[in-house]
Amino acid sequence: MGRPSRRVRTLLMTLGVLAVLAMAFVMFAGFWTDWLWYRSVKYSSVFTTTLWTKIGLFAVFGLLMAAAVGLNIWLAHRLRPPLSAMSLEQQSLDRYRMGIAPYKKWVLLGVTALVGLIAGASASSQWRTWLMWVNGVPFGQKDPQFGMDVAFYAFDLPWYRFLLGFGFAAAVLSLIAAVLTHYLYGGLRVTSPGARATAAATGHLSVLLGFFVALKAVAYWLDRYGLAVKSSDFKAAGNWTGLRYVDANAYLPAKTILFCIAVICAVLFFATLWRRTWQLPVIGFGLMVLSAILIGGLYPAIVQKFQVQPNEQAKESPYIKKNIDATRKAYGIDAAKSENYGGKGDRKRKAEQREQAATAASYRLVDSNIVSPAFQQLQQERKYYQFPATLDVDRYTGPDGKPQDTVIGLRELNIKGIPKRNWINDHFTYTHGYGAIAAKGTNTITNEDQGTVGAPDFIESGLPTEGQLGTYEQRVYYGEKTEQYSIVGGPQKELDYEKNGEVTTSFKGKSGVDLSGPFNRAAYAVAFSEPQILYSGAIGDGSRILYNRTPKERVEAVAPWLTIDGDAYPAVVDGRIKWVVDAYTTTNGYPYASRTTLGDTTADSLTDSQRAVVAQQNQVNYIRNSVKATVDAYDGTVDLYQWDTEDPVLKTWMKAFPDTVKAKNEIAPDLLAHLRYPQDMFKVQRELLTRYHVTDPEQFYTGSDAWQVPNDPTQKDGSAVPPYYLSLKMPGEQEQKFSLTTTFTPSGRPNLGAFMAVDADANSKGYGSIRLLRVTSTVQGPSQVQSELNSVPEVATFVRDLRGTDSEIDYGNLLTVPLDGGFLYVEPVYARGGAANYPLLKKVAVSYGGKPVFKDSLAEALNAVFGVEGAEPPPTTQPPTEPGDTTPQPPATGSAALKQAIADAQKAYEAGQEALKKNDWTAYGKAQADLQAALERAAAAQSQAPGAPSGKPGG
Repeated sequence: MGRPSRRVRTLLMTLGVLAVLAMAFVMFAGFWTDWLWYRSVKYSSVFTTTLWTKIGLFAVFGLLMAAAVGLNIWLAHRLRPPLSAMSLEQQSLDRYRMGIAPYKKWVLLGVTALVGLIAGASASSQWRTWLMWVNGVPFGQKDPQFGMDVAFYAFDLPWYRFLLGFGFAAAVLSLIAAVLTHYLYGGLRVTSPGARATAAATGHLSVLLGFFVALKAVAYWLDRYGLAVKSSDFKAAGNWTGLRYVDANAYLPAKTILFCIAVICAVLFFATLWRRTWQLPVIGFGLMVLSAILIGGLYPAIVQKFQVQPNEQAKESPYIKKNIDATRKAYGIDAAKSENYGGKGDRKRKAEQREQAATAASYRLVDSNIVSPAFQQLQQERKYYQFPATLDVDRYTGPDGKPQDTVIGLRELNIKGIPKRNWINDHFTYTHGYGAIAAKGTNTITNEDQGTVGAPDFIESGLPTEGQLGTYEQRVYYGEKTEQYSIVGGPQKELDYEKNGEVTTSFKGKSGVDLSGPFNRAAYAVAFSEPQILYSGAIGDGSRILYNRTPKERVEAVAPWLTIDGDAYPAVVDGRIKWVVDAYTTTNGYPYASRTTLGDTTADSLTDSQRAVVAQQNQVNYIRNSVKATVDAYDGTVDLYQWDTEDPVLKTWMKAFPDTVKAKNEIAPDLLAHLRYPQDMFKVQRELLTRYHVTDPEQFYTGSDAWQVPNDPTQKDGSAVPPYYLSLKMPGEQEQKFSLTTTFTPSGRPNLGAFMAVDADANSKGYGSIRLLRVTSTVQGPSQVQSELNSVPEVATFVRDLRGTDSEIDYGNLLTVPLDGGFLYVEPVYARGGAANYPLLKKVAVSYGGKPVFKDSLAEALNAVFGVEGAEPPPTTQPPTEPGDTTPQPPATGSAALKQAIADAQKAYEAGQEALKKNDWTAYGKAQADLQAALERAAAAQSQAPGAPSGKPGG
């Protein structure tokens, strides 16, 4: 075709340069947008610390690996024999040597660069391990076997193991490279006559083998300490961590002996530099392999078979005790207070129990797991808004000045409901949700304030919202459901609301990244694969792009060393909506503490992709709720607060990332009132307590008192029952406390084994204290109670009537409340379908002492289960005064005393009914006494009044 013209060559060169620059910009865009985002949230130090740590590890270990391999290739080439033997093998190799000769330097550089890049990339992923090692602080606790601080196992040992692994990789790659080079240049021969290896090659390879064996000696020594954090399958304890009898009495001495043998073997390999023979090193290596089989494998098996198995319980008891103590301390359950509890109660104390039941708990009849469709139907207001499938439970001050359990959810944006979908609407016009909707947790079925019997009793509602939460910034730019990016603050206005209806607004917050400049626009156009960002006229001065908008995403990004709780919850604080995110510090290096898998342990019947716990280190054996984080729902501001001031893992990360976590005393009082004990931490602890509530090693070994978390009786998928937030009184307490509760059943049995509650109120002095009520009688468990409730005749009638109206029944949370030595079960029952396509609270099921009832209201159900009759309205025997008037009239009598008594009776009756609605049983008792006194006065006045009936015909 001929040589291309100069113009064509210039054009091709220009296109090539542009292509290279375009590829470089694509790779750079991701880095640049990450930097801009971290700077926008004011956590740029996290980005830079992580980046420089990765770069440093990449450079150091990449260079070390490249130097090790390159040095050994160069040395093998330098030690090549001057003349190769004339043989067919060498003649064939000559062709390769001649082919490589002109490019030896480039081959050397290429090989070393390749292994260096791979090693550096691998090392950079260990940035957490490095930062924990270099910043580690002591735990102040020593392991019972070696007397080493726990920090050695949590922070030091992982780094030493990484270094050891890197050393093994360097030794193996160097050995392979040296062998190939020696073979290529005649230092090693396979088929040629004479010696198989030159003296130089022998010395070189023996040193590399000696280095490898020396590393093996170090590995044997570290393996001794590794026994304290080793996991194994132990039938008495399941997933066991730490030394057992065979470890302490067989593996530990075996590792020490093998260490000594490996050191001797390494010395023999190094000695070949002078002796130039493989005989002794090969003998030593064979001895090491044989010892590893006999001492490291066969001997422990013999000890296990003939010493441990015949008397396993006695042999293992001291080690089981160490495991129990370490596990309870590592998971924060060592201070759990356990006490025996009968569980049946005294059925003769019905009146007293009815009185106690009135104040035993704030019975949350509004199930946050069921009523989301009711929020959606009654408060969605627009199709492009949505509520989460599971709402949150919090506490807000009621009109009486006392905290009340409240169900709350944010009205977040749902772009799938936008009437007309296009790029402008999706990312510019519809940018935020609007308002927090809240309802009383202790709803009453007969409350008709909302227009529908059984609907949630909203304390904050409307668009914009109004109610008990006061004035606050209602726009929700950051939320659990807000996953798309939005571009705000520029020429294009956003849809918004005022009392008079729809208006437009423009974002005034400081969050997001500025898109005014063309460079940033180009970077985001590449990063988001959206070219319109580069040239759209809707973007101009003041435009900012908001992304990473879910609370979990933002906290995970600014604190990548934390594990995030599955349930972020909103709180209205100081005129703002704040997302509260619980975060955990974890390690899997706590000696003797058994491990748990967070993803499995925290799963229950409510777990979905939104609420799942995703951990950097899913297998852990130490966990602390060390950080409380908040994310502002309007401007996305992230604040991290130190919650556990004693946690050494958090202290380590605070040294690594200074000035990122605020002090605990900086938490505002209004925010503190909404902080609570986290669900996922509680679920991890309850799972461990199924076995580790037992502290006696013999009883632990037999497993005779093991528990299990029961399945959710209201679901059919066999998933675990979720824990429930509930204000209640535990036995011996005088006031209700906001608590997180759960039940246990004996392993393999449906009856109730124990009840667990933790003080969940962050303002309480006893916050985090765990109480366990161990049931000493045979008491019905949740599934049995549910089954018995289903068998009540009224339930069958209710279900039949519902199906006749094309409706279905939904069982709400089965709440368990300790009461007078027994357990009171309360369950709201909802109807769904028919005229209302959302759940309405219709009935309340209650059970105590094996007696289930099914009534129209909580008061009726409590009266029925304890056999206490409710108050009846005053007698009304006078017929209507006018035809068609069915209003009850007082008896016709001229006695002023009788009229006053009847008026007082009516007033007392109304006061009693009002007290019933408020569950104020003290006021209800007083009203009943007043009613009785008024009726007695009315009876006396009527008998004394002129013209009173004599009881005789015509009298």
